[in-house]
Amino acid sequence: MKETRKLSAAEKKRCNSHNCAQAVVCTYCDLVGLPERTALDIAGAYGTGMGNMEGTCGALVGAGMIIGLATKERNQSRARMKEMMTKFRQRNGATQCRLLKGVGTGTPLRDCPDCVADACEFLEEYL
Repeated sequence: MKETRKLSAAEKKRCNSHNCAQAVVCTYCDLVGLPERTALDIAGAYGTGMGNMEGTCGALVGAGMIIGLATKERNQSRARMKEMMTKFRQRNGATQCRLLKGVGTGTPLRDCPDCVADACEFLEEYL
């Protein structure tokens, strides 16, 4: 099931029906009791990362939203988010959207659907 969710989330981004954060949040919303329409709305502002590519990758933001709803405990959520971000950075070389997309360098580090899949993989370790 986990691999199917990860692939489903990546496909939501690949076909452009969802932004990166929405792809993650909507794929896991049922596990945390969040209606899909609400999930779409909550994650809607995080396409192209936080701050329009200036900040954290939207897929990681979405994973953070789900981990917070799943754990319902601030310190545990923060610790898990830090671990997810560390693993993501180790795999991809960055957590910032603009760096992942290669803005300014012309060399993308990772495509968005792959970032979504990675965020899902790390999220699933805690679900």
